Amino acid sequence: MGKPTTTRRTSIGSQRNPASEEAILQAAQAILLEGGLQAFSIEAVAKRAKAGKPTIYRWWPSKAALLLDVYHRQKDGVPHPDTGDVREDLVQFLAGLMGFWRDGGGAIFRSIIAEAQSDAGALEALQSYVLSRCLQTGEILRRGQARGTVRNDIDPDLVIELFSSFAWSRLLTSRLEVTRQQVEQIVSAVVDGVAAESQHQ
Repeated sequence: MGKPTTTRRTSIGSQRNPASEEAILQAAQAILLEGGLQAFSIEAVAKRAKAGKPTIYRWWPSKAALLLDVYHRQKDGVPHPDTGDVREDLVQFLAGLMGFWRDGGGAIFRSIIAEAQSDAGALEALQSYVLSRCLQTGEILRRGQARGTVRNDIDPDLVIELFSSFAWSRLLTSRLEVTRQQVEQIVSAVVDGVAAESQHQ
């Protein structure tokens, strides 16, 4: 009998092959969840996905870029609601984020943060990602400004960082068991400080 052959997924140049992309992302996610950042490497992902390292580096120029892609595709399930009420939108968003992290997404994001402490490329990728997320979530407050329920002199993206600070603190200290009541208290503390005068009456 001849030596068994290993099926290898092929790429199609700079254009991503959907099957290969999915295999790489699934392999990266599995490695992170099973072994954490210590077990994660482009070599390990390539071996598990049966893909070439040049393909991975062509599509993801750094390990951090691949980490963020894995994380981002999972995070699509975090709600960005538009109920017409800023307070309720923020509660649903923050509770959804904490739940997503508690259910496994937090392990990957902690890995990204850890990587950013010693790798300039990872830090740059993380900074870009955080800014884009603050911009997206800031829409909740911008909608409130348009409705006249949030003061126009506040910076929505900056205020959103207050919620990020709470969430990151809980993530990095493994305290993700948060009740809706606790989330409501956090949201109220911030919203009461940015609400238009008519909202306090």
